[in-house]
Amino acid sequence: MSESVKAQIQSLIDESPVLLFMKGTPESPQCGFSATVVDILKSTETPYKTFDVLSDREVRQGIKEFSNWPTIPQLYVNGQFVGGCDIAVEMFQKGELQTLLQTTQ
Repeated sequence: MSESVKAQIQSLIDESPVLLFMKGTPESPQCGFSATVVDILKSTETPYKTFDVLSDREVRQGIKEFSNWPTIPQLYVNGQFVGGCDIAVEMFQKGELQTLLQTTQ
């Protein structure tokens, strides 16, 4: 991963307390895992931003290395990597994600 891509990813993470790297957009997710995390975030009514990794090949590959996580979606809260879809679902079901998201408001 180039330094410019790494800086771009870090900038995206720094700009939003809740950021989801996903395939597609919240209005039109391009995979079921991304759609699931979007549905969770919408249900919490927490403001969030997304980045469509399908729009930028370098970010799509770079985010996997950046977070040391092989799949998309990837959820960041307060600049920290939270996890992918399975972790987001598990945390949501336990109420842990809602607690974490409250720290962003």
